[in-house]
Amino acid sequence: MQYFDLGTIFFLVAAVIIFWQLRNVLGRRTGHERPPKDPFTIERKQAGQPQGAQRQGPRGGSDGDNVISLPRPADAKAGDFKTIDAIAKPGTPLNDGLRSVRAADAAFDPGKFLDGAKMAYEMIVAAFADGDRKTLKNLLSRDVYDGFSAAIGERETRGEKVQSSFVGVEKAEIVSAEMKGADAHLTVRIVSQLISATVDRSGTVIDGDPETVAEVKDVWTFARDTRSRDPNWKLVATEAED
Repeated sequence: MQYFDLGTIFFLVAAVIIFWQLRNVLGRRTGHERPPKDPFTIERKQAGQPQGAQRQGPRGGSDGDNVISLPRPADAKAGDFKTIDAIAKPGTPLNDGLRSVRAADAAFDPGKFLDGAKMAYEMIVAAFADGDRKTLKNLLSRDVYDGFSAAIGERETRGEKVQSSFVGVEKAEIVSAEMKGADAHLTVRIVSQLISATVDRSGTVIDGDPETVAEVKDVWTFARDTRSRDPNWKLVATEAED
């Protein structure tokens, strides 16, 4: 006959109680739960893609999951400039540029574009600090990606690491817009707060400050082929503002 001491019985009872509580709190999976929604993508039906299709980049390659995708309202009209006039005074070069983008893409909304640009900015800054080339490749043009990848490679060769914490975007505004052929180019001025420090192989800080929040000002340009059903924008140029 097998015997159990009081300690064993106590732990068995406790395990049953914990399991029962977790069951009540978390519930049961029925197989009909909705999957988590990726804020960077839209439904494939909206984008004109069949279910199960992969998003294709401008060069025909698969872009994976990290993309800058903006909602495309079905009721948008090329001649409706209310959302544009709300952020850029009519008659100004910026307003004219935004109107040219709307004329090429009736679904373009500058407010929604800015929301996507801010999310992309945070994602790109974090990926660069982490040396995450896969994420960067899906968000950057080929030329910009090559520059970022080279900088990461030099950092890795020296054995350096970036310790970074993104605080948030203080301000983001479109400063210019233009059509280059069928490609829409929007330049955004972004002011953010970031904690960042670079450390060497021994962990010694050689640049930045791991405890100080710094204000960072960048001017980034995003582009998209308006003829494509692919709603993704990619970073095509960067500039640091003094």
